[in-house]
Amino acid sequence: MEGKQTYQFQAETKQLLDIVIHSLYTDREVFIRELISNASDACEKLRFLQASGAAIFEPEKPPAIFIRTDELKRAFIIEDNGVGMTRDELVENLGTIARSGTKEFIKKLQESKQLESELIGRFGVGFYSAFMVAERITVITRSYKPEEKAWKWISEGAGGFEIEPYEGASRGTKIIVELKQDAEQFCKAAVVEPIVKRFSNFIQFPIELNGKRLNVLQAIWLRNKNEIKEEEYTEFYRYISHDYEAPILKLHFHADAPLSIHALLFVPAHNPEEYGYARFEPSVSIYCKKVLVQQHAKNLLPEWLRFLKGVVDSEDFPLNISREFVQDSSLMNRVRRILTSRFLKFLEETAQNNPSDYEKFYQHYNRFLKEGIINDPDYRNAIAQLLRFESSALEPGKTTSLSDYVKRMPQEQKEIYYLIAADRKSAEESPFFEPFKYSSVSKEEPAAQEGQKSSETQEKQEKKPAEVLFLYDPWDEFVMEALREYEGKQIKSIELYEGETKAADAEKKLTDEQIKELIKWLKETLKGKIADVKVSKRLVKSPALASPTQKFISASLNKYLKTIHPDKNLWKDETYDLEINPSHPLIIKLNSLRAENPDIGKLFAEYIYESAMILGGLTDNPQSAVNRLNDLLAQAFKDK
Repeated sequence: MEGKQTYQFQAETKQLLDIVIHSLYTDREVFIRELISNASDACEKLRFLQASGAAIFEPEKPPAIFIRTDELKRAFIIEDNGVGMTRDELVENLGTIARSGTKEFIKKLQESKQLESELIGRFGVGFYSAFMVAERITVITRSYKPEEKAWKWISEGAGGFEIEPYEGASRGTKIIVELKQDAEQFCKAAVVEPIVKRFSNFIQFPIELNGKRLNVLQAIWLRNKNEIKEEEYTEFYRYISHDYEAPILKLHFHADAPLSIHALLFVPAHNPEEYGYARFEPSVSIYCKKVLVQQHAKNLLPEWLRFLKGVVDSEDFPLNISREFVQDSSLMNRVRRILTSRFLKFLEETAQNNPSDYEKFYQHYNRFLKEGIINDPDYRNAIAQLLRFESSALEPGKTTSLSDYVKRMPQEQKEIYYLIAADRKSAEESPFFEPFKYSSVSKEEPAAQEGQKSSETQEKQEKKPAEVLFLYDPWDEFVMEALREYEGKQIKSIELYEGETKAADAEKKLTDEQIKELIKWLKETLKGKIADVKVSKRLVKSPALASPTQKFISASLNKYLKTIHPDKNLWKDETYDLEINPSHPLIIKLNSLRAENPDIGKLFAEYIYESAMILGGLTDNPQSAVNRLNDLLAQAFKDK
């Protein structure tokens, strides 16, 4: 069979081509990716044969890929000097679309929207994607085997194809795509070049377009990281991110199980969401054998890791039949878990080994970690180890992890305490912090130790204040609500703390009878504003504090929720308790005024209440308290 032969496609072939051309691919430009991938495979096979010592036709020609565009002839031409094909291989590889089984394939395409990856290439789908743009395709090929001849294959798609001998061809395969009129843009180098760079820039064999080398960057994610210089990482990052600054962190790793994965992930130097300029869109791309499959894959990582940029490459990705995206299968869920867990481990290692680098990361990206704790329970505990807060036990500016806090806890302490505040000064001056600032909050006596300590040493131990974490981000309240506990310790806001102080008795305070009468008078004076008046067990330096009657949610959380929904309030009137400190001079003076000067006493009581509401975080409007103070001063000077 040395002459020209014509093959007629079966009746189903046109239907099959319609499905391939109109249903499988979303963008016509992917035919360039498919043809380059086939050429790369041919070059890879040749390199393997050369390494095995096989006899090669034209052995002096190194494997490479050449693309030409011809605007005059409206043609796109791609040529490789890989293994080429024999006549039988040509029929096998490009004629399978006409073989038996076509009906079964059509049925599967129509019945299933998610065909498995083993169907890729089985029916020549990648090559036939060129018919999306082609009026006619000519293939000229010559096998690497020295004794074989060259052949030419021609088809217009629907009718069938012809095969005939060809003289003078070099080793490899040349494909000439004569373009349809509405696809003439693909015969222009300016259009083809960015497509090649986007899809195939990391193919290991040289790719030339009209004599210009295109793929100058290496797929460094597949190289040994010990052999890669820092400037190479930076150059690659700038290429994929279009960012002029170097990344602040990078993670380069390889995993073998449950599937082989090569990943290179970067953390950008700047976070646009931090300033409200823009939202990060997923920027990690999926490659399969160095060929781009899905740019900026949305389901590869959880939403709270959307700030990462980079690449993930695996031959085992469950691609759909058009190789345009990865099917969202159980295998992909495992890939997501591997990448997420490995990145969290990397952050933990960075925090331990390079605390300054981690501090820089945390400064810009802590909100993403907190978002993960709130929205992603699968990683809640792992992320919690990465949180950092200021603490009453540390100098201002220094932070601690929850794990280190737990290590410093006395044995008798059962809870992790925190306080939401605007800043360090506000936290330390908060009335909620007083029982932790001035005395121990522990009700339990320390256990006797071997070699009993002196009573003086034991007394100092008893009076040591419990440590309180200072949280300055409004999100932190939601984070702590989501966590609730850490390493078996309950997490509790000190706004909801109900313990007693162990401060020394004040030199002067009201008697029990005076306190009883004052509370009765305050309830009448502040009727409609408070539910109850109580003697505070925690105040030391402040005269009074307002707190919610129901201790189910802190005032700081209610305040933050009101900023989101101003029309909503978790508490209504008469749902606050007023806690008074009977040893404070203002409360002692208030007790005198209620009898000596009831008018000023009432103004004074209302001022103390409104101040307590502000200190308790139950109102953020100080104007009424200021007005009340002005009235109070006016009355006082009037009497003078």
